[in-house]
Amino acid sequence: MTTALTRGSRPLAIMATAAGAAVFIGAAGLVAGGSGTARAAGGPVVIEDGAIDLVPRLVDTALRLELDDHSGGAPVVRDPSEVVVHAGPATKEEVISPAYPVVGERVDAYFLNGFLNAGRIYAPEPGWKGGEAGGDTEVRLADFDGPDTGLFALYTYTPEMDADDAPAVQHLGSDDGAPHSFTLPGSGERTEPTWAFTQEGVYRLTFTVTAGGRSDTETLAVVVGDDVDPASVVPGDGTTPTEPPDGPTPTPTATPTRPPAHVIDNGHLDLAARPAEDGLAFQIKEGTSQNYAWHEPGTVVLHVKPAAKRKIEEGYAFLGEPGEPVWLLPMRQVDGLVWLGWSTEEFTTADVRGDVSFRLDSVQGPGSVAVFSTGATGGVSVGLDSRDGLPDELHHSAHAHSHWNWTFTAEGVYRTTFTVGATLADGRTVSDTETLAWVVGNGTDPSTVVPGDAAEPTPAPTSPEPSATVPTPSVSDTPPPSTTPPSSAAPPGPTEDAGPVPVPEASHPATTGRGAGPANASGSGGGSAPAGGLAATGSGAAVVAGGALAALGAGSGAFVAARRRRTAR
Repeated sequence: MTTALTRGSRPLAIMATAAGAAVFIGAAGLVAGGSGTARAAGGPVVIEDGAIDLVPRLVDTALRLELDDHSGGAPVVRDPSEVVVHAGPATKEEVISPAYPVVGERVDAYFLNGFLNAGRIYAPEPGWKGGEAGGDTEVRLADFDGPDTGLFALYTYTPEMDADDAPAVQHLGSDDGAPHSFTLPGSGERTEPTWAFTQEGVYRLTFTVTAGGRSDTETLAVVVGDDVDPASVVPGDGTTPTEPPDGPTPTPTATPTRPPAHVIDNGHLDLAARPAEDGLAFQIKEGTSQNYAWHEPGTVVLHVKPAAKRKIEEGYAFLGEPGEPVWLLPMRQVDGLVWLGWSTEEFTTADVRGDVSFRLDSVQGPGSVAVFSTGATGGVSVGLDSRDGLPDELHHSAHAHSHWNWTFTAEGVYRTTFTVGATLADGRTVSDTETLAWVVGNGTDPSTVVPGDAAEPTPAPTSPEPSATVPTPSVSDTPPPSTTPPSSAAPPGPTEDAGPVPVPEASHPATTGRGAGPANASGSGGGSAPAGGLAATGSGAAVVAGGALAALGAGSGAFVAARRRRTAR
């Protein structure tokens, strides 16, 4: 039995693994290589951001399933078999789902139109629209091809459903117990259900639409995660090869004149003040408290991967206009991104008089850099900000460790010069000045960047973003934060060996010369997007539910991640 797609359907309760206020960390945001419009250069049309609609319509008396692409502004009608949709790493969320028979009790999955992250990340926003097929249309998942353990689900879950603790309504799913069809009303109303994928890799979703005795079948290719270049994927059912992309060649990068840099693009790091023979040394600690290595800043290049790209939300005007992009390294740990902290732990409180200072002297690069912390109640404290002039100084308690949010407003190569200083117990004033190199985005290969202060020009990104402002924080059940006035101290961030869910720091608090010290890191929960309801067909209501913590996945594959499973309907 097929029921109609309506707004009044009953949904499914979602429990999100969240801790405190979630600032910019619904899913560290990123779309690899997308600027909001579809890109094609001799290969498939790759859609990485913006609204798209699957529309059954009559064309010369025949029923056709077409894709209306709004990602570039004016709509363009496309054949689904010519398009590759990219659900990048920013779409990954960590959730606890009641749908354990289908996806397991604890799930990391990728969501388009996710419950909390919709509108906060750069990702496609797929919808379904009826009204052009001469009446109601049956939509059936006729075939499914994806990673060996990957599942697909299409369902509706709205904030109203969440408030009523109602279950989500599943419309389609690749699992045997999931519904295989739904009815798209002929009213012309656009629906925007959530699309969920449980693994990285290449998915091929074959839809058959039927209305008035006419049918059409089309296959849509979806690349999930960042392990496969979507431009290399054959669209449709994968049987028709496309010409390889022949776009512009990357801008030549600078040839290193020093030993190759140690590139760090994931995991826990601390910018640390350490005791030294001459009083103090500024070094980088990579790893956990049990397993770590020390590096000189002039030998390291930090890579802020595309997954860090986010949108500025309301309430963060100090970062820029809402909706503009920023690349964020959040103060809570997100797998796949650098988790950057401050450390003075090797100094005891008796070693120094007062605080240790971290002074940002200069920033060279295509955009600005800001460092700020967020509290559990939504307060924001700005520690460093190159947009309003430098130097800026952040004061940190001795024998302490904390984490802050770091933001960059454009892709490219940055060089930040810090002076770390303190007054020792014997009255000596000591300091160390070092320059740290960063690569933001994928426009430049970080392994080709000369570390440190680099006398020669740094390479430019191949497709630079405008020097835009920061994305809005992803805050759940918390009012938009307001910038707090300077304060002497605030709760510290998570411990250095914390897992995906942050743990309160047990060390001494930090203070800053611009505002309160770092607050507890946090996450937020979510599941699917608000939209018109789609009626489920068939037995079972197993649902992949969306959540709130951003975690970037690692996968495998060239055309397809790992092995692939094919199921005919």
